[in-house]
Amino acid sequence: MPRFTVRTTDQLPILLQAFRKEAGLTQREVALRLGVTQQTYSALERNADTVGAVRLLKLLNILGVSLVLDKPATTPSDAPAPSGADQPDW
Repeated sequence: MPRFTVRTTDQLPILLQAFRKEAGLTQREVALRLGVTQQTYSALERNADTVGAVRLLKLLNILGVSLVLDKPATTPSDAPAPSGADQPDW
C-alpha cells in the first residue's frame, strides 16, 4: 500500500478499514488481537479520534502498518522570521 499523509483524525477511519481489509482481517479478528470486543473495535474504527496513542500503535502493529513522523521541508513562506523580529524564535 502506498504512503499516506494524515493531517486530521477524519482521515483515520477509512485508512484503518482499508489497512484491515488489506491484511485480510475481520473486525472480530482484530478485536481479539487487540483485546476488545468486536463492537468496541467497530466503534474504534469509526471514531478513530478517540483512540489513545498506545492503542493506536498496537492496532497499527496488528495491521502491519508503520507510523512514520516526518517534518516537511520549509518553504520560503514557512521560513522563520529574521532575527530581531517581534516574534519569539521557537
